[in-house]
Amino acid sequence: MSSKLILFAAFVLSMFLMSLNYRKKRKKIVFFGDSITEQGARPGGYITRILRHLKEYAIDDDYELVGAGVFGDKVYDLYLRMDEDILSKGADIVVIYIGVNDVWDKVAKLTGTEVEKFEKFYDAIINKILSAGIKVVLCTPSLIGENLDGNQYEDELEMYSHVIKSLAVKHDLEVIDLRNAFVSYNLTNNPDNAEQGILTVDMVHLNDKGNQLVADEMWKVLQNIK
Repeated sequence: MSSKLILFAAFVLSMFLMSLNYRKKRKKIVFFGDSITEQGARPGGYITRILRHLKEYAIDDDYELVGAGVFGDKVYDLYLRMDEDILSKGADIVVIYIGVNDVWDKVAKLTGTEVEKFEKFYDAIINKILSAGIKVVLCTPSLIGENLDGNQYEDELEMYSHVIKSLAVKHDLEVIDLRNAFVSYNLTNNPDNAEQGILTVDMVHLNDKGNQLVADEMWKVLQNIK
């Protein structure tokens, strides 16, 4: 075989290997949460809307977005399925959006998660994901009812949001303050103090505007994570 043919074959092989390597570099973002995230992966949901942002910047081929939300999940449910849904999936970035059911069931059914246990499970999730070399982004829980005046869940949501922000500081992580975004939007756009219909369809799950708000708030942070 001539030297030119050998060089050409080596060039073709190197280009093929580079193409394989390029495909492997597609960054996987897993959204880890409850039914809000489960619905967020459906058409019109916040995850599909984040994909629109990626397409606007012509970088959608560089990312794979995966929804890992399960109806009714609390923080300890995420801990129990972390190996299967996160660590075994080859995630590069994990966005954790949990806390609504921990508060809602605690207040309404007395089956939620006490704040001390919430913090311990959440911290354990962060530690395990970080130890696997995966980047982590935290989200504060948004709302349980959009009526901010006289809402029985507000103090608890503030408390759990504070825990999440403290964990973000402890681990030097980005935090997406969805709670602040939702409260601010309702203060401006909910003059009648309605329980639902502004950003949610049922006090918790997102309507079109709610999904867009979450997508926009997440994109502000995710676009800066390399």
